[in-house]
Amino acid sequence: MIFDRLKRFSIVLEGTERDGPAAFSPGQAVSGRVVLELAAAARLGALRLRAMGAARVHWTESRSAGSSTAYTQSYSDQVEFLSHRDTLLAPPDNGEVTILQAGRHEFPFTFQLPETLATSFEGKHGSVRYWVKAKLHRPWSTVKKVKKEFTVIEPIDINTPALLAPQAGAKEKLARAWYCNRGQVSVTAKIDRKGYTPGEVIPIFAEIDNCTSRAVVPKAAIIQTQTFIARGTKKQKKSVVTSIVGDSIAAGKREVWHGRALKIPPVGPSILQCRIIQVEYSLKVCVDIPGTSKLLLELPLVIGTIPLHPFGSRTSSVSSQYSVNLDWLSTIPEQPEAPPEYSAVVSSPEAEQSLAPPCRSELGGILEGPFFAYIQEFRFRPPPLYSEIDPNPPSDNIRPRCMTC
Repeated sequence: MIFDRLKRFSIVLEGTERDGPAAFSPGQAVSGRVVLELAAAARLGALRLRAMGAARVHWTESRSAGSSTAYTQSYSDQVEFLSHRDTLLAPPDNGEVTILQAGRHEFPFTFQLPETLATSFEGKHGSVRYWVKAKLHRPWSTVKKVKKEFTVIEPIDINTPALLAPQAGAKEKLARAWYCNRGQVSVTAKIDRKGYTPGEVIPIFAEIDNCTSRAVVPKAAIIQTQTFIARGTKKQKKSVVTSIVGDSIAAGKREVWHGRALKIPPVGPSILQCRIIQVEYSLKVCVDIPGTSKLLLELPLVIGTIPLHPFGSRTSSVSSQYSVNLDWLSTIPEQPEAPPEYSAVVSSPEAEQSLAPPCRSELGGILEGPFFAYIQEFRFRPPPLYSEIDPNPPSDNIRPRCMTC
């Protein structure tokens, strides 16, 4: 049989090892090869390839129709992103089979990914997966299959005005216990932008006022919300990505966070454009109030894949939102004013001090650096003003010299 002669049947994607992961971006070309190693000559029918990508959701819910009747309701949906078929080895036109000799045989393939794809994802009630499958047909036998999954990452650039905008909010809550008013707790929080990438630190600026009669504890956390949609019904799963706990705030006191650091761990990017699966993030500032429910303030976050460009995109994107004011150009006089006298700007003691050369001990290690960087520190007296009258006329006591002597 052929499988006694088949030593290897696998799919290898370019840029990856044999069993390593492969990651691509939407719109990118995926190239690879199907590797077939035979220990002896074998008769084959066809070798076909298919690339697939889809998002799927599924969950069940128990329903009650009465005191003694219960049933299970199922929710499922699917969105297809990629479907590509190719024939790598076709049977001859006369209906015969193809005979391959012993050895290694490689069948290359390539296909283009669509421009719009959702990021690969694995969740409790759904997933977004991409894979390549090869099928080897042989006469009078079952089909041999091999599958290779790959990852797609949708680029999210946080260097956009919408994701660079600061996020702020305020909230307050009246603490009650047994219908007794114990005071009010208020929180105000702000972060410098909406978009971040994994590994970055979010500086949290917050102010917590505790006007109650008990101590409260502030906390901050990054929350991931997975939303699965099927048949008009939503199923959500929330989890804490990371969190920090602040110091206890005594009754009647105020706590201020001057950029409290919260680091983002390695997490998947936000998924916002898929119809049936969404992955969203938020920053929640929470205050635990004894005897009553928590005070929660939520600020939206977007986890992207392209990090911040501090000297490029952010400067241009922010400056593009404002018009350049050129009114100062109208105040320039047509005739420039005469420069002031040197004595009006620099006094005599200051001039003498500036003209004195520096001591070698004062220079220290300055002479070890580039010399031209310090030339501007040496100042010289300006040339005298031009005048038709000689400022130093000859004295009358000086005897004129005879030109013939």
